[in-house]
Amino acid sequence: MDITIHNTFLPHHDRDASLAFYRETLGFEVRNDVGYNGMHWITVGHPDQPGTSLVLHPPAADPGITDDERRSITEMMAKGTYAILTLATPDLDVTFAKLEASGADIVQEPIEQPYGVRDCAVRDPAGNLLRINEVR
Repeated sequence: MDITIHNTFLPHHDRDASLAFYRETLGFEVRNDVGYNGMHWITVGHPDQPGTSLVLHPPAADPGITDDERRSITEMMAKGTYAILTLATPDLDVTFAKLEASGADIVQEPIEQPYGVRDCAVRDPAGNLLRINEVR
């Protein structure tokens, strides 16, 4: 079986802040920017990975979500407990320095984890938790 990851979805509540973070701080390129009824879906991805994209979407986009669920999602996003994305880099120190210089919301500085991974953690402008592993 030949299966790859094509898209993954993270919610956002501020198109411009999300776009600036993923494009300017992480170096992702914009692949699609769709507006509909005041909402925006932004598809971004790393230039070296054209087959894998991250879709940043408003939590209000799913018509099956109730207002109470939408409020819960928004509260969880603000706390960084709704969505998690793990990224990887060959040089965690350089990546972390760039994140720190950008004013990113630092959750954890680079550390050697007891389970064999060296990583750090930040939150994107929507509160989504991003863990960044160092590839060795």
